[in-house]
Amino acid sequence: MIYYSNCKINIGLNVVSRYDDGFHALSTIFYPVRGLRDAIEIVMSDGETEFSSSGIEVDCPVESNLCMKAYSLMKANHHLPNVRIHLHKRVPMGAGIGGGSANAAAVLIGLNDLFNLKLSNIQLIEYSNMLGSDVAFFVENRPMLGEGRGGVLSAINMSLEGYWLTIVKPDCSVSTARAYSMITPRLAKFQLSDIGQLPISKWTDNIINDFEEPIFSLHPILHDIKTKLYSCGALYSSMSGSGSSIYAISCEPLDLSLFEQYGFCYQEKIICE
Repeated sequence: MIYYSNCKINIGLNVVSRYDDGFHALSTIFYPVRGLRDAIEIVMSDGETEFSSSGIEVDCPVESNLCMKAYSLMKANHHLPNVRIHLHKRVPMGAGIGGGSANAAAVLIGLNDLFNLKLSNIQLIEYSNMLGSDVAFFVENRPMLGEGRGGVLSAINMSLEGYWLTIVKPDCSVSTARAYSMITPRLAKFQLSDIGQLPISKWTDNIINDFEEPIFSLHPILHDIKTKLYSCGALYSSMSGSGSSIYAISCEPLDLSLFEQYGFCYQEKIICE
């Protein structure tokens, strides 16, 4: 069976406190990007469990890949047979748009379907939170407010249907550990749960990603891209996650040829499902 795993953007990302174990409490809105997605095929295997990939190179050991971690977690709890997993990668890695987390969620959902485990979304989310803070969102895969470590989700009433989304990722990478080490938790300027009451024209002054300031100091090109997106007509632009992609929301499509020099660029008209 083949499953598709789309990515996401973060609309606002506030680091509001730090837990005793060193992890951080967040507040963010996860918003799905439907058109930019990977494909994952899962089939029964007559031999050993195997993982393969195509498309963008997956540059990590097989045992560290989130697809395999998801399979290993499910096998440990449900005694699954061996499978072959093939990932065709289109979503860039290290971009802050959740490609790996989406892959893990797709494997959880796929194994649940393939072996008729009859697990509820609540149960799948419990497994998701064992794999990473963003994985649970992709089980729901609709606009959600994420809190705690990112896995405490609640539905949020908002839609960007009809707007255009542009994503630009330059050829630089951001270490998540380094990003968090540069953050000082603080109370959010704006409560993201109230975003439905705020017109997009006022997002720039109220909705921020706390990682932008420290990450832009390390990679000024990210600030340059954001400035350029605004100059091209963006209503709102922000870094997603802890980087290194910058996205823009606009009323009309932007000229992608102006951003090809940076590396990866993508655009879609947002359609709700």
